[in-house]
Amino acid sequence: MKHFITAEGITRGELERLYSVADDIKRNKAKYRTALSGYIIATLFYEPSTRTRLSFESSIQRLGANVISTENARENASAKKGESLEDTVRIVQGYSDMIIIRHFEVDSAERAVKVAKVPIINAGSGGGEHPTQGLLDIYTIREYRGKVDGTSIAVMGDLKYGRTVHSMLKLISLYDGVTVYGFPVKGLELPEFYKDFLAAKKVKYIECKTFTDIPKDVNFIYQTRVQTERLEDPDIKIEEMILNKANFARFSDNTYLLHPLPRVDEISPDLDDDKRCVYFNQAHNGIPTRMALIYTLFRDFYNIDLK
Repeated sequence: MKHFITAEGITRGELERLYSVADDIKRNKAKYRTALSGYIIATLFYEPSTRTRLSFESSIQRLGANVISTENARENASAKKGESLEDTVRIVQGYSDMIIIRHFEVDSAERAVKVAKVPIINAGSGGGEHPTQGLLDIYTIREYRGKVDGTSIAVMGDLKYGRTVHSMLKLISLYDGVTVYGFPVKGLELPEFYKDFLAAKKVKYIECKTFTDIPKDVNFIYQTRVQTERLEDPDIKIEEMILNKANFARFSDNTYLLHPLPRVDEISPDLDDDKRCVYFNQAHNGIPTRMALIYTLFRDFYNIDLK
């Protein structure tokens, strides 16, 4: 791999190789502490971020590289003066050896790659994709279930603008025997493109009309918040689907609850001490998976032996 801008196109073999590196990083942190010593990585965030930006910057430093960063670049950088994304990439690649971009436009990562002479990672592009979140989501599924083949997962909430769901579905489609239950907030249904994509990959997608349509023994529930910042009508009233101790009790002891975070009201804090609720560990899995991705891209793009 030379860039990572979409969850579509990566092979199952490439994904499993990334996870093998992530596993090794978890077991042997010290081995990677100077792997990228002397390199500089730029993080360009045009949208607010806590988990993703800090996770990437922590991963960079754990690999021994230096980071240069701009937060809220939409307001605090040259974009405010009207500079195009392409020109920003042309400039920043002269200061760094890799660029990690979060941007509000769906096609931002593709545009960046067209002018880039360094590896590009998409850290979130509008309502389109969030491919590195997808990496850690599938890694978490693999961790708790032991395998991804045969997984059943219910996706809830904002399936229209929830870019984390889009990337996760693309990656889980690489595995066999997967069943997805879709339970969207009304008006925020999964776009037809993703339904067609899953059908082409032989992933069974079942629409749920009520909460009780989700099987009690489903392996995972992937809850999401409504992306209010992306709603075409910001004044529209959206009724959140709330998971709490009472309604989550109907599920099996082996049903795990995932969430890309941040949460607002859609998961009650009374669930935080339930051993099946693994969203905080899910977030922490961003470190080994993003470290593995950065490490692999450096090795492949520059054709260097980092060991």
